[in-house]
Amino acid sequence: MKMGFPRFIQTILNVLVIGIITACSPQATSLSATSTYTDGLGREVTIQNNPQRIISLSASNTEILFAVGAGDQVVGRDEFSNYPVEAENIPSVGGSMGKYSMEQIAALEPDLILAAEINTPEQVKAFEELNLPVYYLSNPQDIDGLYANLLLIGKITGNDKEAQSLVDSLKNRVDKVINLDKPAEHVRVFYELDGSDPSKPWTPGKGTYMDLLLTLAGGENIGSTAGEGWLQISQEAILAADPQVILLGDAAYGITPEMVAERSGWSGISAITESRVYPFDDNLVSRPGPRLVDGLEQIAEIIRK
Repeated sequence: MKMGFPRFIQTILNVLVIGIITACSPQATSLSATSTYTDGLGREVTIQNNPQRIISLSASNTEILFAVGAGDQVVGRDEFSNYPVEAENIPSVGGSMGKYSMEQIAALEPDLILAAEINTPEQVKAFEELNLPVYYLSNPQDIDGLYANLLLIGKITGNDKEAQSLVDSLKNRVDKVINLDKPAEHVRVFYELDGSDPSKPWTPGKGTYMDLLLTLAGGENIGSTAGEGWLQISQEAILAADPQVILLGDAAYGITPEMVAERSGWSGISAITESRVYPFDDNLVSRPGPRLVDGLEQIAEIIRK
């Protein structure tokens, strides 16, 4: 008498075998292991799910990756990525003057290169020609855009829950600032990016992160009347606007409140006569990452002093 498996056991085995064959087929693996996204350049980019070898080409992207819980997945970063401190232990691939070491990038065998608006379309194309997966993350235009970028990078890196938790926390903090008692009138603020030429210092104009944050915090950016983007504003325009608060984003380069007070013609500015000139960490507001909210909170605190 020929012995064999009972029919129900044979059926289970057949199902298991079919499942294994299907899972191992190239088409099934391709479909389940990758996802396709449209990046800031309008490119369709196919990315390995939960990439484990990420190279960040901007300080803002590095901060985003760490903030959503993907710090351990970063194997390379641009030389300006210095936050959080753990990022400095990751090998640098360059970035000074917009130049990166293509050889080092290729040697790191990335499964995702995260580019930003400081990177040119030509650089993105160069990575494509090396068959390296590169996603171009556009800068957010507002706070909601920041939240969207955080959630997107959380999804791409397999850290959805961490990203959602981060966004929920940031929203609560922003709401608290917005709901603070506002000054009777908007406080006129001059934000100095670079005052190496005091007759025409650089400042953020309309449409910049700083302009947005100042408005949310209850301030009025005097640079917004001078134009859009990052621009130079004349000393005459500053004196006419008479800022009540001056924030020194160039404090990291040695500019102090005392130096500003000694500038010719500036002694009558309200911010100087009232001793309301403050050093400020420009990294908080020049990098479009989660620390924009830190910057917002600090601006709101300064305005209300």
